Amino acid sequence: MDSYGSQRLVALAQQLRFYKPPSPSPDEIEEQNIEESAGKVVSQVGFQESATSIFKDPERFRPKRAAVLVCIFEGDAGEFRVILTKRSSRLSTHSGEVSLPGGKVDERDKDDFETATREAKEEIGLDPSLVDVVTVLEPFLSKHLLRVIPVIGILSNKQAFKPTPNLAEVEAVFDAPLEMFIKDENRRVEESEWMGEKYLIQFFDYETEDKKYLIWGLTAGVLIKAASVVFQRPPAFMEQNPRFKFPKGANKDMVMR
Repeated sequence: MDSYGSQRLVALAQQLRFYKPPSPSPDEIEEQNIEESAGKVVSQVGFQESATSIFKDPERFRPKRAAVLVCIFEGDAGEFRVILTKRSSRLSTHSGEVSLPGGKVDERDKDDFETATREAKEEIGLDPSLVDVVTVLEPFLSKHLLRVIPVIGILSNKQAFKPTPNLAEVEAVFDAPLEMFIKDENRRVEESEWMGEKYLIQFFDYETEDKKYLIWGLTAGVLIKAASVVFQRPPAFMEQNPRFKFPKGANKDMVMR
């Protein structure tokens, strides 16, 4: 992609190219074994990996890898916005929930960038040539222990993107202001517990064109981190992640609720 379309997007792209997530551990680059039951990335719970003290036992914790696309563009008022989807209400799992475009790594994908943009094209018809991928964020762990890599991309020409959702998976494509995810507005929180460790789940209410959406769990966590990096400030509310150690004999059936 040759042009960003605005000086703000140019500046943002330059800023994000200098962002470096924490270096992966040796365990992250080994072959990964634990799999989630479905290929799409939707979860009620998701945490940055550095916020969890995963115990590296002799059998090794090696979660399956996935990527989501945090696609940012400039709105009519000059604000940064992010593209989101609402999953089809006909799906048997996570029906009607809001998520970022994304899914599991395919063996033919050369990197996380390709995974995220390929999935976005399959789900919402976003041509990868329209997106300039600028960085990745720190991996997140989903409740099914799926390692999710947030990939940040810049969409300079929003008019060139004509959403064509895959109706088998996606009911709606919409966008929201990115900055809302670090503001203490239209937000609520619930406390939960796993393995004796308490943590907070963030919920954001968003309304557009007379439609109401609830953004929470893993998707909210990724967007809080993305907004913090983009706007270079922490959220105006407390985040509390669990400090648990992962038990020996872990398997895909052990989930955070």
